[in-house]
Amino acid sequence: MVEKETNKQIKALRSDRGGEFTSAEFMEYCEEQGIKCFLTAPYSPQQNGVAERKNRTILDMVRAMLKGKNMPEKFWAEAV
Repeated sequence: MVEKETNKQIKALRSDRGGEFTSAEFMEYCEEQGIKCFLTAPYSPQQNGVAERKNRTILDMVRAMLKGKNMPEKFWAEAV
């Protein structure tokens, strides 16, 4: 998806140690595609600062949207 949007090949990927990034299937896919995978140290979100900041921005926006329209928190997933 990223490659189609940017027309550039992914060469490296930095991620946390979430199961979706450490599974054998994902690692095999990355190897087949020539993508180098780098995992951050456990419990160190500062190693992935850009992603952490974007997540914070998204959460702030969702909070503002829900509060601004007096929507209950049950709509959180839809707002994200």
